Amino acid sequence: MTKFLQRWVVFAGLVVVWQLSAWLADNPYFPPPSDIVTAAWDWWVVEPENFTDNVIPSITRMLTGWAIASVIGVSLGLLLGRSDRAMEYANPLLVFLRSIPPPALVPVFLLLFKTGTATQMATIIFGVVWPVLLNSVDGARSVDVTKVDTSAVFQIPRWQWVLGVVLPAASPKIFAGLRVSLSLSLVLMVISELVNTENGIGMQLMQAQREFDNERMWAGIVLLGVLGYVLNTAFLAVERRALAWQPRSRDEQHA
Repeated sequence: MTKFLQRWVVFAGLVVVWQLSAWLADNPYFPPPSDIVTAAWDWWVVEPENFTDNVIPSITRMLTGWAIASVIGVSLGLLLGRSDRAMEYANPLLVFLRSIPPPALVPVFLLLFKTGTATQMATIIFGVVWPVLLNSVDGARSVDVTKVDTSAVFQIPRWQWVLGVVLPAASPKIFAGLRVSLSLSLVLMVISELVNTENGIGMQLMQAQREFDNERMWAGIVLLGVLGYVLNTAFLAVERRALAWQPRSRDEQHA
């Protein structure tokens, strides 16, 4: 509890420093936090349709794309991780595809899906799947040999072996990949909404920038930071609960 309070005291101190520095500098491009909060209130509370028509669709697209990429990444990763031959054939293709920056494929997705949700979802899924897939492969390969031999002796069915042995053994690395991919999905969500889109946080950021509305632009940036913090905190709570059977380090116990 003490560490929790210390973190927030440090955060509050940094906000105060930002407020004072912005007042002294009087730079229109770096407004004080008080003006940003006021702009956010006017933008999403006084005009709630801006929130429901832009913020909620963005979060929905991000979480849906992340969920789809997670299912694909975990399933394919477990299959490739337990088959050396399949990994040998697939590895060159995986290295090639994951080397392509997802924003570079936005024009390709625009040609394939035109504008709208399909393009944004394709961008998110393509970029998010790699951390999950690679961590799942690594986790599936790290299954203890003793467990593999024991499962073979007792002739455990294949599906039961995957769900009862491989998946639990690989789950720490899978969750690490899911956590990285969740943060990445937020970034790709914004990028996908910067080009030919009708709504979303990214579109609102571009609109505020074009109108030189710096307070609203910073309000959008702060909103993204708040979303990232909330999603990461929620995911850590789920991860701790799902991996409660694993021994935890001293730092994790006091976090």
